[in-house]
Amino acid sequence: MRVAVVCPYDLSAPGGVQDQVVSIVEWLREEGQDAWAVAPGEAGPTETHHVGGIVRVPANRSRAPIALDPRVVRRVRSAIRGADVVHIHEPLMPMVSLAALLAGDQPKVATFHADPAAVVRNVYRGAAGVLRRLLRRASVVTAVSETAAAAAARFVTAEIVPNGVDVGSYRAAETERDPATVLFLGRDEPRKGLDVLLQAWPLIRARVPAARAFVVGAERSRGPDGVAYLGRVSDDQKRAELAGAAVLCAPNLGGESFGIVLIEAMAAGCAVVASDLPSFRSVGGDAVVFVEPGDPTALADRVSRLLEDDTARHERVRLGTERVARFDRGRVLDAYLDAYRRACNRGAGSG
Repeated sequence: MRVAVVCPYDLSAPGGVQDQVVSIVEWLREEGQDAWAVAPGEAGPTETHHVGGIVRVPANRSRAPIALDPRVVRRVRSAIRGADVVHIHEPLMPMVSLAALLAGDQPKVATFHADPAAVVRNVYRGAAGVLRRLLRRASVVTAVSETAAAAAARFVTAEIVPNGVDVGSYRAAETERDPATVLFLGRDEPRKGLDVLLQAWPLIRARVPAARAFVVGAERSRGPDGVAYLGRVSDDQKRAELAGAAVLCAPNLGGESFGIVLIEAMAAGCAVVASDLPSFRSVGGDAVVFVEPGDPTALADRVSRLLEDDTARHERVRLGTERVARFDRGRVLDAYLDAYRRACNRGAGSG
């Protein structure tokens, strides 16, 4: 099967949608399918058709690296030509994904990822009729979570196919685990909650003086004692840092439609403390210790308890190891392959 996997964002920029697009292309190719990515920007995996330069626009408390040049439309049509099925991530995002949705007559699978901001939800509400007609061009519509599906529910019914990871690759990372190490993994954006962890950190150190924190994905010139900033790291180093940490802390403040970082941590054998967001709860279930978002005192207490109590921490690890199996690459890829086959059987735009 020839599959064009379309991403509206620059694949060289960090982000959950980008990571999933790159992974899906890789997994498809490893299974003998002919797959390639279509995205803006100039960098990314070898199997990528680059279709235009990027601009960064405010979106969901972040800045999205997307293409707005009208010439992208022609380039996208060329990039998806010859595909048996086109898998479009964030199908309503301009210009790349929207162009792919409107282009050609191939069967299409559309996947929603985001928990959109209020202004976008208002657009969805006001333009539901138009968006419903647009989405009829997709033969199968999926969403990565109930949160993402609910955001699009006014104009389309989406089946749930969660984001996934190669669980085995996280378990294979061999690093001696430090029972006093806390890891933060995420971009340095307010909604990721790094400042909440930094506010909690003196309280954690007061209870667990040996505690150390490593921050992956963000760089600052200095931080509280015991905090080290690693910046952006390779996938291999990320897995090694997860394998060496006792607790993964995800103090996000909102705007999350999934929780891939929770899956990565559970796959690597970390106990997880995370903000009580609907998307995080659906991913983590009873394996994760949840805390009210934006409460550094409560966060410090939950993290400290796990650092102090090996038995409680190991129980969370056990539960996480059981839960993460549902997000393994095999299950996710099988679900998408089934969606591709159904889309091909239904034909383009049959709804």
